[in-house]
Amino acid sequence: MKKIIKFGEDVEGYDIPVLNEREIRAAAGILFLATFTSLMFILFKGNFVPIKYVIVLFFSDFMIRVFINPRFSPTLILARLIVQNQTPEYVGAPQKKFAWIIGVVLSAIMFYFFVIVNAYSPITGIICLICLIFLFFESVFGICLGCKFYPLFFKDKVQYCPGEVCDVKQKQDIQKTSISQFIILLAFIAFVYLTVYLMHARFNEKPHALFGNKNTEQIK
Repeated sequence: MKKIIKFGEDVEGYDIPVLNEREIRAAAGILFLATFTSLMFILFKGNFVPIKYVIVLFFSDFMIRVFINPRFSPTLILARLIVQNQTPEYVGAPQKKFAWIIGVVLSAIMFYFFVIVNAYSPITGIICLICLIFLFFESVFGICLGCKFYPLFFKDKVQYCPGEVCDVKQKQDIQKTSISQFIILLAFIAFVYLTVYLMHARFNEKPHALFGNKNTEQIK
């Protein structure tokens, strides 16, 4: 039973149970894609059916992760198959469990409103946005936002963070950002705003069929 109900893996050389960050990021990407796609159905079709299925799967998956064992999480199993040829990157299990408890709470609220009550509100919209942000940062940047709150509730030092961000260290030259790079970034932001200002009317024009008759398209 201890082998079944467990959080994290015992790996030689690590003092605490750990998880494979590569699997976690892949699973976060899977959930992000599913959640984002279901929200597109709501925005463009007014169809709430896909989001209800996603919420049930999301909630069930996180319940398995936290209260049984991450090894039995369907999304983490699928993620393991996807990244099985990549070298594992071990991260501490305690902070991940705390982050996933936050996921359980958020998905439980969504489950209650969407599945049980069958209603939506600004609350569900905000929670969906929070979940998307959390999943996006995890999958794209490898940053666990939920883990950032771990030190606020626990005095234990966070160990084995992705990219060793928990350890105090000096940045290497390749990691430093120069003044010229900041200027380029600001110039690009200004370019985006200028493009929106100058091209908004043009971009709002409906495209015509490339190989069709333009006059016929305008008549329609």
